[in-house]
Amino acid sequence: MEGLEITVLLGLTILVGTMLAPRLRIALPLVLVVFGLLLGFVPALREIQLPPETVLLLFLPVMLFWESLTTSLRSIRRDFRYILPMSTLLVVASAFAVAGVAVLFGLPWEIALILGAAVAPPDATAVAALGRLLPRRSFMKLKAESLTNDGTALVLYAIAVSLAVGGQVTPLIVAWTVVVSYLGGILVGAAVAAAGWMLLRRTPSTIAINVTMLLVPFVSFLLAEMIHASGVLAVVVAGLIAAHLSSRVTTAASRRQAEAVWPFGVFLLNGALFVLIGLEVQWVAHQTSLQTIGWLLLATVVVWVTLLVVRFLFQLLALPFQRLGGGQVHPRGLRTRMQIVSTVAGMRGAVSLAIALSVPIADGEGIRLAGRDDIIFVTAGVILLSLLVQGPLLPAVVRWARFPVDNGEAEEYELAERAISGAAMAALDGLATEHGISDEVRDRLRRDGYERLELANARAMARERALIDAEVGAMEILLDSPDPLADGSVELSDQAGTAGPSSDRVTLQMVATSTEVDLEQRSPLIRHEEMSRLKLAVIEHKREVLRGLRRSGTVDDLVVYRISADLDLEQVRLQGIEQLD
Repeated sequence: MEGLEITVLLGLTILVGTMLAPRLRIALPLVLVVFGLLLGFVPALREIQLPPETVLLLFLPVMLFWESLTTSLRSIRRDFRYILPMSTLLVVASAFAVAGVAVLFGLPWEIALILGAAVAPPDATAVAALGRLLPRRSFMKLKAESLTNDGTALVLYAIAVSLAVGGQVTPLIVAWTVVVSYLGGILVGAAVAAAGWMLLRRTPSTIAINVTMLLVPFVSFLLAEMIHASGVLAVVVAGLIAAHLSSRVTTAASRRQAEAVWPFGVFLLNGALFVLIGLEVQWVAHQTSLQTIGWLLLATVVVWVTLLVVRFLFQLLALPFQRLGGGQVHPRGLRTRMQIVSTVAGMRGAVSLAIALSVPIADGEGIRLAGRDDIIFVTAGVILLSLLVQGPLLPAVVRWARFPVDNGEAEEYELAERAISGAAMAALDGLATEHGISDEVRDRLRRDGYERLELANARAMARERALIDAEVGAMEILLDSPDPLADGSVELSDQAGTAGPSSDRVTLQMVATSTEVDLEQRSPLIRHEEMSRLKLAVIEHKREVLRGLRRSGTVDDLVVYRISADLDLEQVRLQGIEQLD
């Protein structure tokens, strides 16, 4: 089939799957894989084969970069002693355990190690949907682990492929490969992020900014691969740096545009990968005898169980290391429940697909690589079991674990809102003087600011009161009457606050468009312009205070991301849609 036909087919399949998955109450990736399997019954579609390197070079940079942009750098620093062994030693242990199992099933050792490298790392995009189920800190630890463990898996993958195609591998070569992969990947990612910083400082264009941001992951991956370093680590490092610095070199309009485009693009790439794996499984199945398929199904189940067992046991063995490092210590019962939840939550996804599909078709002498089809089949099966068993099981396991209520994010959000609003009010006189704003406009904005600050305080008090009421109700079972604060009275201030500006804008338009008033009566235009300038100055001051809170570690990166998005929306409304051009 032609490339355009394949593109249209993938798009239609993703569209139908997106519409059907909620109705069927089945995870979308599973629906897309099933559709891929069904499409594979058509001989012409079954022959669709992507070049091996295309998957790694086209799909992974975009998906990893976006996950890096939405990851908390503070969480990585805080839980580094947990993340480091989980993203390195656990991947190695899982890969070799799977390789040992695969050898028992008759695969050559080199091919078995490729399989182990493919299925060893939990995937960042697969665990991203778990944020609503897990406590925030547990979720961020799992996500950070799944971002950084891909580098270890790809180092193992490169070594295993080199063995499979007849290359020489010695302990010295392995050590050098690890050093170059990790150190080179980190340096390349930092260098590309620095180059992007220098370039973005010189352009205010929304399109130029977002094209530069789009090129960062691909350039990072390409340069790292050229020096045989880890392209995955390069992309992750560049993404983390870009997330930390982008607010200083990008505009509100460019960020709003990017935040609309990137999730959609990542969604399409993920969907396409799952459809393609269904087609690949069909292709493998039609090339394999029934007896061999039965063997592969059994191998898939054993490999999946092995991954779960190794992950759980490794967490038990790594506990002393975390204690010595000063890590967070939980009571024994809660700790065991957290380990079980982490084991179930470690699902495989797009990265495993990409590694399996990127296995070379032939060795250096052009001879077809034996076992490639087995790797694809078993990897796809492990992913299917993750989605089909671990996915539905996770909510029940989380409820069973009875995690303590985690209100950290809500508290930090409220703290940051109050801090930046209070700082803005304290600096309002100076900002008004600096920008030549009249006292009338300044006082009006001050009233609005204090109303918003009072609203933030009221919401914080309402949340705290709701928590207290819930605790009392759990102990005394006396919640026969509704919470008086739940009647929506707090929210009425939002509605009341929006009525005035709307009325003012209508009045302003009537006065401004009238031809029968003199220049003094047109002063609302002047006041409107002054108000816009002062609001923009206040927004910029809030951003500076917000950056200070992040630098001090007072609030998390994701809280900063949420508040910055609100500030960006307000700035775009003030400046007008033409600023997007």
